[in-house]
Amino acid sequence: MRHSACGCEIDDTVPHGGWADATPAPAAAAVSGTCLCDLAVGDRARVSEVTVPEQPALERRLADLGFTPGTEVSVLRRAPLGDPVVYGVCDYELCLRRAQASRIHVEFTATALSTDAA
Repeated sequence: MRHSACGCEIDDTVPHGGWADATPAPAAAAVSGTCLCDLAVGDRARVSEVTVPEQPALERRLADLGFTPGTEVSVLRRAPLGDPVVYGVCDYELCLRRAQASRIHVEFTATALSTDAA
């Protein structure tokens, strides 16, 4: 299944109860930019929008975890099979699956290559 806003793959078999959110956002809610799930390890970005119109509880949970517009997020580690991913946000680390990360839209602030060169 593909996410409608960015076109990234979404695993719709994630067995996580309320966290298993694999339904793509409606086309009207599509935003430009990149999804958090598209970032590579070492990349940093700023959250521009969190879109989960059909599941307000998930949107609230992501906000409670610190994914609010303007928040700086960095990609720290990725599981061997690519999912889940550990993100650094608000001075702590947390794991998100690709289905949740695809709902968080970001703007790049630094890539892994630019931070190595500095």
